[in-house]
Amino acid sequence: MMLYKKERKAFIIWMPFFIFINLILYLNNFSSPMHIKFNFGSVASLVFVVSLFLTSCTKIATHNVGQIITPKGEILIWLYNETPNHKESFIELANNGYWDSLTFNRVIPNFVAQGGCPDTPEGFNDPEYLLDPEFNDKLRHNYGEVGAGRDGNPDMISARCQFYVVQNKEGIHRLDDKFTIFGKVIKGMDVIDSIVNVERDSTNTPLTPITLDVNMISINETDLIELYPDFN
Repeated sequence: MMLYKKERKAFIIWMPFFIFINLILYLNNFSSPMHIKFNFGSVASLVFVVSLFLTSCTKIATHNVGQIITPKGEILIWLYNETPNHKESFIELANNGYWDSLTFNRVIPNFVAQGGCPDTPEGFNDPEYLLDPEFNDKLRHNYGEVGAGRDGNPDMISARCQFYVVQNKEGIHRLDDKFTIFGKVIKGMDVIDSIVNVERDSTNTPLTPITLDVNMISINETDLIELYPDFN
């Protein structure tokens, strides 16, 4: 059983009292200083309670994941350690609330859902929002992977203000080693599937804006393993 913070605090506060009561019950089993009456039930109860106390004091490992809240639902993203600069950049922009005034601005079924700063005719020129690529042979454009957008620059430099989620279930492998993959959706691909199928105009912009609320949140390792068994 997993205890949440408030439950764990109450458990720790009351546990010494329970241990004391069980200790009294155990000592009451001594019929005299010279005669010890062994009561297995009392000992087992005491051991069980102490074990629970020690377990409650054990720190549960937690991990940071990206969270995107949209009108269609919640999306959780695991950020890869293999792309440390893109990971750090996503965390920085999320914590600064950079994307919270922006939207999923380009959505194409069987391709991607693109969010953040929109494409512009002049491309991305602000050096503050540019990152060198971090290509990795193990990170491919599979369904649910998260990549950094960019313009057509020959050095394939990422625009860290823009991201996309691969929605094609067969993957989009023509983009491998051309755009940096830096994360993976571990919850909410049904939300992405819904987003790419909204009504949109001729530029693939949703007719009804799909707003972004991007954050970093902590989840415990037990829950993370359920969502993403291969996170290590």
